[in-house]
Amino acid sequence: MESRFRIGIFTSTHGIRGEIKVYPTTDSPDRFALLKEVILETKDGDLPLTVEKARPAKGMVILKFKGIDNINDIERFKGASLFVTRENAAPLEEGSFYIADLLGCRVETEDGRTLGVLRDVLPTGANDVFVVKDPDRKDRKELLLPNIRDCVLRIDPEARLITVRLMDGLEDL
Repeated sequence: MESRFRIGIFTSTHGIRGEIKVYPTTDSPDRFALLKEVILETKDGDLPLTVEKARPAKGMVILKFKGIDNINDIERFKGASLFVTRENAAPLEEGSFYIADLLGCRVETEDGRTLGVLRDVLPTGANDVFVVKDPDRKDRKELLLPNIRDCVLRIDPEARLITVRLMDGLEDL
């Protein structure tokens, strides 16, 4: 299981007082308002930071960190990813999972046939779509499975296994 989750990417500075613009990579950008600590992953190593302020701005989030009061103190980290530890991650609803914990899970049918591994999760309006790829079969395209109760029967991140029922026609697409 992942010990930390990427929540955004530092895209640019904002003003001269050390604020930054962050592109959120989380499905709940409003979580930034409750954020207390982040880890900025830089080429020189991880930099733990305390969030002083957070506010939304046109699809982005503007963050101000405690002790960083000048553009020169933060500018060199532009492009870095921001992470939170599992302990500081947004809480999940019952039956929900962090995508990072599901990526790489083996996907198999209810009768035990392996379809591949989960490579991506695509959010759509109605439901997420699981992108499954068999790394041993280069000739086979990705399999797209809707994350709905009729198709995804069981998700077990501890066992690194997702059990599915292939609905008619899904393998033919």
